[in-house]
Amino acid sequence: MSSQKAQLIDGSVAVVPRRGAPGAPRPGAEITGVDLRAIDDAAFAAIHRAWIDHQVLLFRDQHLTDHDLIAFSRRFGDLDHAPIQENGQSIANGMPEIYVVSNVIENGVAIGSLGHGEAVWHTDMSYLSAPPKASMLYALEVPPAGGDTSFVDMYAAFEALPDALRRRAMGLRVKHDGTYNSGGYVRLGVTPTDDPREAPGTLHPLICTHPESGRRMLYLGRRKMAWLEGFGLAESDALLDEIWSFATQKKFVWTHQWRVGDLVLWDNRCTMHRRDPFDANTRRVMHRTQVKGSAPPMA
Repeated sequence: MSSQKAQLIDGSVAVVPRRGAPGAPRPGAEITGVDLRAIDDAAFAAIHRAWIDHQVLLFRDQHLTDHDLIAFSRRFGDLDHAPIQENGQSIANGMPEIYVVSNVIENGVAIGSLGHGEAVWHTDMSYLSAPPKASMLYALEVPPAGGDTSFVDMYAAFEALPDALRRRAMGLRVKHDGTYNSGGYVRLGVTPTDDPREAPGTLHPLICTHPESGRRMLYLGRRKMAWLEGFGLAESDALLDEIWSFATQKKFVWTHQWRVGDLVLWDNRCTMHRRDPFDANTRRVMHRTQVKGSAPPMA
C-alpha cells in the first residue's frame, strides 16, 4: 500500500499509513503482522484504533473461511444480513451474513451480485435511517486486470471545501435514494421514478459529525437520484454536482489493486467507495460482511 515506515501500535500489530502528496491526505493504512483468525483483545483494540484513525484498513495474505470472516467482523458489532441480490438469492452457503460480490455464472445461475461493470461512488445502504457503520470485503478470486476499488476521504473533502461552498452546504439535508444498488440495478420490490423527491429513501445531514472521532465530514451517499431538501430539482442538481465534483478529486482518493487473500475494512460513515469494471470473461469472487449502524448520521 505504501512505502511509509510502519508504526508499531501493539506488540504484534504494525500500521503502514497511506500518504499522498503534501497537503493531499488520503484514507488507508496496511496492517501487517496479523492473522485475523487468531488475534487477542489487545491486538483487536489496536486494529480498532487504526480503523478510526485511517478509515480504511488493508490486511494482506489472510486465509479465512466464511466462519472466520464472520467472527472477525462481529468484533466490531452486530452484523446485517446480506441484502437480496438482483438474482433473487439472499443467503450464501447457508450464512445470511455473507454477501457474495461476483460476476460468475455457474449452471446458468449467478453466484453473486453486482456483475462486472463499474460500481459508482457510493456509501453502503445510506438510504436507511441508520446506515451500516462498517463493511469488509475479502478477495477469493480476482481478475488479472480491473476490478480495483477506490476510497475517498470525506473528512478531507469537507476540510478542503472552499469557504463559499461550505457556507452553502451547512445545515442542508440530502435525500439518499433507495431505488438502485451500487451496480445500478433496481432493488427488489422498488418501482423506479424519475423524481428523487418521490423515490424511497431517507434525508440525512449533508455535513455530519463522526460519532467516534468527533470529526466533521461530508455525507453524500450516491449521486444518482440525490436531492437537497427544500430545493428545486435544477438548483439541487447544480449544487450537488459542484460538491460531488470537488469531493471526488483524485487527491482525496486511494485505489486498491486486489490480490487473493486481501481483506479490506472501511468506515462506511466517513468514506465513499467505487469499483472499476473488468473483463466479463474473467472471474472475480469476493465475500462481504457489513456491521450494523446504531444511530442515524448526525450533524
